[in-house]
Amino acid sequence: MTKIDALRRFLLPCLHPTPPSPPPTTAKKRLSTSLLPDIIDQDNNNTNHQESSSSSSTATSPTAAPPRSSRTMVIGTIFGHRRIGHTWFCIQHNRLNTKPSLLLELSIPTSTLIQEMQSGLLRIALEFNAAGSDHGSDLGRCPLHSIPMWTLFCNGRKLGFAVRRKATEQNRNMLRTMQNITVGAGVVPGGFGFGSGSEEMMYVRANYECVVGSADSESFHLVNPDDGPGQELSVFLLRSR
Repeated sequence: MTKIDALRRFLLPCLHPTPPSPPPTTAKKRLSTSLLPDIIDQDNNNTNHQESSSSSSTATSPTAAPPRSSRTMVIGTIFGHRRIGHTWFCIQHNRLNTKPSLLLELSIPTSTLIQEMQSGLLRIALEFNAAGSDHGSDLGRCPLHSIPMWTLFCNGRKLGFAVRRKATEQNRNMLRTMQNITVGAGVVPGGFGFGSGSEEMMYVRANYECVVGSADSESFHLVNPDDGPGQELSVFLLRSR
């Protein structure tokens, strides 16, 4: 069989396709070695044509790909006194490090937050408008974790504000108490690291997925344990300019 006859056998089915036949039970046949040089040359020509087409289209219309969001796992803790005081939200990259990467004091009583969590859905949105701030030019370019105050929304309702805090010795004592806890909820007895007259402290500690969408948006999403009840809890940091 000549090369022309062999090429006809390969090209005619492509031009006039026929219904597929059941696969043979015998082993697959390898391509004839006499056809390999012609097929390789044809593939190289097609590849070179595709590369030249893609390079020319890239040169005529240079479009940058949209930035991808980054995702990391962190440890998040929500804690506060049972009846008095505000709620705290803490983010740690390492549970043994008592210096959190983000510590916010929320103007929500712990009892109110627990009531919101009973529905199984809790979404806390912290918004900051740089244009309406006295220091908008500086706070519009700084990292999100450096913004001192946020407007707080809980499940769509405006409930006050959130303030960025530096960890005090009491906060560090609280984190030392929970160093061996990665996931869990409970109560710390009164006076344990918070003064002799303080009441008991409630906490919810879990793994969170941190999603950085852009320089103006970041969110934390609670990761439920496999054997635990489903609880949707998310905290969003949003800055507008």
